[in-house]
Amino acid sequence: MNSPEKIVIGTRGSALARWQADHITAELRRLHPHLIVEQQIVVTEGDRKQTGPVIELGGKGVWVKEIEEKLLAGDIDLAVHSLKDVPAHLPAGLSLVAIPPRADPRDAVVSRAGATLHELPAGSRIGTSSLRRVCQIRAARSDLTVELLRGNVDTRLRKVAEGAVDAAILACAGLDRLGFADRISERLATTLMLPAIGQGALALEARLADTRVLSLVRPLSDPTAEITVAAERALLAALGVGCRTPVAGHAIVDAGRLIARGLVARPDASEILLEEVSGRPEQAAELGAALGARLIARGADRILADLESV
Repeated sequence: MNSPEKIVIGTRGSALARWQADHITAELRRLHPHLIVEQQIVVTEGDRKQTGPVIELGGKGVWVKEIEEKLLAGDIDLAVHSLKDVPAHLPAGLSLVAIPPRADPRDAVVSRAGATLHELPAGSRIGTSSLRRVCQIRAARSDLTVELLRGNVDTRLRKVAEGAVDAAILACAGLDRLGFADRISERLATTLMLPAIGQGALALEARLADTRVLSLVRPLSDPTAEITVAAERALLAALGVGCRTPVAGHAIVDAGRLIARGLVARPDASEILLEEVSGRPEQAAELGAALGARLIARGADRILADLESV
């Protein structure tokens, strides 16, 4: 059991995951100057298997399962995740204890020639491993060739530079955090490319009963980020899906109102369902659930069932 003066953070070993853990480490030390903060690198199934789409690895849990096991065993005190990697339902005894201020939630085009999505020549090869991005790319540019592109941010940028693909879609937040903002050809409007649920947000996960860690970490949470994330994750829970289906969701607080949009689609873009709800921010979870219900009423459950049977 760790001493009251120390906290151990668990994180994946990628450059982006290490940046995120380092950022939270620095913030904790700023708030608690006498706190000893250590990090433990945890290798996840998603790290071990770097080929094929995420769906074949078992969905979103592949990025967090081993870290959560370390939390439950008491080997670490706090996990730092990219929120979009965290499934809707957490293991018993664990909780998301803080959501820090959110970075840019949008997706970005990185192209070798600096072209935007609409400027890419017909037939250009554009890389992504996300079915959510695949269907929205096909809806916007059916004349492009979408190719599977996995790996960390550095790997995907290198594949663009070396010509394996002509362009790639990556999250703005990861590019910004790693100092690659100058590689962005275009930041895609959420009306064109609805982000992944939780994109741009960090999730700090701990044992529900660990009041010591909770008291240390709660000051890092941002109220607006918590509200928007609550709506988006309620949508995810209502749909009952992970990475298998092209599902997107994004919420904002504007002029005192919460506005949330959700999308369910077929990977070939032959059917795309898009819905929007709005209401009071304090109703975030209820609004997210209502958004999921609207999508299901329009046939999202049929799309999900079809894809589950593939």
